[in-house]
Amino acid sequence: MITTNDFKTGQTIQHEDNIYVVLEFQHVKPGKGSAFVRSKLRNLRTGAVIDKTWRAGEKVATAMIEKDKMQYLYADGDMHVFMNNETYEQIEMHVDQIREQLNFMKENTEVSVVSFEGEILGVDVPEKVTLKVVDAVPGVRGNTAAHATKDAVVETGYKLQVPLFIEEGDEIVINTQTGKYSTKA
Repeated sequence: MITTNDFKTGQTIQHEDNIYVVLEFQHVKPGKGSAFVRSKLRNLRTGAVIDKTWRAGEKVATAMIEKDKMQYLYADGDMHVFMNNETYEQIEMHVDQIREQLNFMKENTEVSVVSFEGEILGVDVPEKVTLKVVDAVPGVRGNTAAHATKDAVVETGYKLQVPLFIEEGDEIVINTQTGKYSTKA
């Protein structure tokens, strides 16, 4: 158990039979009345983000999340197969559990599989991934506007904006938190 005064970004808590990760929080002390904590939480089962206001000092149960390093093997219809590198045990996850993360995972990508009391909740991908550009609109000659960008598609099918000098076949680094181009690999 912790109190709302001890919230930290990235902390996992249990509330109303759900598991949440704290995305943001703010302690507020109004002129009148008692202090409270405003928070933004992501449900680890559904992915939904909610805003929740707590009384300052309110007790909340922590959720002990386990993260196991695994390797993404392949897709089998709507199911995706992962393997634990130490035990060689394989698990399957439905596409709905990992739809966002699939944008940044290709076969053999190392990920952390997130679970709570044996229930698999999803995967965490590395903060930065290197992917190959498979489709990029040719840059327009003479377009020298500062920070000019164009559309590109990487090998996972993910679409993003890249600088004009990026071409088909180039490998680029993508920030998985923002989904944006970071640098050329």
